[in-house]
Amino acid sequence: MSRTIRVLLAEDQSMVREALAALLGLEPDIEVVAQAARGDEVLAAARAHRVDVALLDIEMPGMTGLDAAAQLRAELPEVHVLVLTTFGRPGYLRRAMESGAAAFLVKDAPAAELAAAVRKVLAGERVIDPTLAAVALAEGADPLTAREREVLRAAADGATNAELARTLHLSPGTVRNYLSTAIQKLAVRNRAEAVRTAREKGWL
Repeated sequence: MSRTIRVLLAEDQSMVREALAALLGLEPDIEVVAQAARGDEVLAAARAHRVDVALLDIEMPGMTGLDAAAQLRAELPEVHVLVLTTFGRPGYLRRAMESGAAAFLVKDAPAAELAAAVRKVLAGERVIDPTLAAVALAEGADPLTAREREVLRAAADGATNAELARTLHLSPGTVRNYLSTAIQKLAVRNRAEAVRTAREKGWL
């Protein structure tokens, strides 16, 4: 008899997390041995419960699922990561793969598909929502540099260039240059549109 697959489920919405745990619990070869409501709880939970597969939501308090995936890859490379998201944004898919995720599914995928994905990633396969993969290829790569993303993320709350400069330990002129370049790359008119466009594509 094959051994039970030990799963960690990280999702900040308790109703969604409990529903997913209940669905996976119906599978004879899968057991949800740990749950986390925050991204910064994932590594410790995975280590404590010796999990085989970690199912991570992207948007969680403390740390995003993408950052948690990268942390797992660095600290516990034997754990297979499956990213679940409500938002089928192509940029998220690319970032999930770069973070070491073996699978990327949207949350409204059928339960049987999710269970099958858990088994496949444990077997070393990659599982990607086909519609999302096609969109990601059509969209192309993220044109922003890491520093441009950092400045845009910081600018999302409407901070002035001087405030951004203090927060990011840069000169106001450097901040202005990064914002200007990001606006130009995204073909938008201002920083608010740049933030919105980058978020919609999953680049922030």
